[in-house]
Amino acid sequence: MPEPRPLLVLGFDYGSRRIGIAVGQRITETAQALTVIDNGPGGPDWQALDKVLRDWQPQVLVVGLPLQMDGGEQSISTMARNFADRLRDRTALPVYTQDERLSSRQVAREFANARRR
Repeated sequence: MPEPRPLLVLGFDYGSRRIGIAVGQRITETAQALTVIDNGPGGPDWQALDKVLRDWQPQVLVVGLPLQMDGGEQSISTMARNFADRLRDRTALPVYTQDERLSSRQVAREFANARRR
């Protein structure tokens, strides 16, 4: 019997002008930046996004949720949630949102630790 494919996750960093996309997987518990697609008043570049989804065939999608430090939402939070809902409707894949508070600090800390090693 063939081994199951490792869980492949695409992560989205939603922005009003661009959406960053990264790929992560469970075996190495790492992620790497893939690409950036355009976003604007007409919405994301769905053609480019669909191509990334076809090429990578993820099992799960995660959209970063930019919250205020007190946990409150801001306008970009609502836009990121709407984007997550549209992804869910378009792909029929599980789509999760992930609190992004302090994620930049954690990444910087991990990068600094890796450089020291």
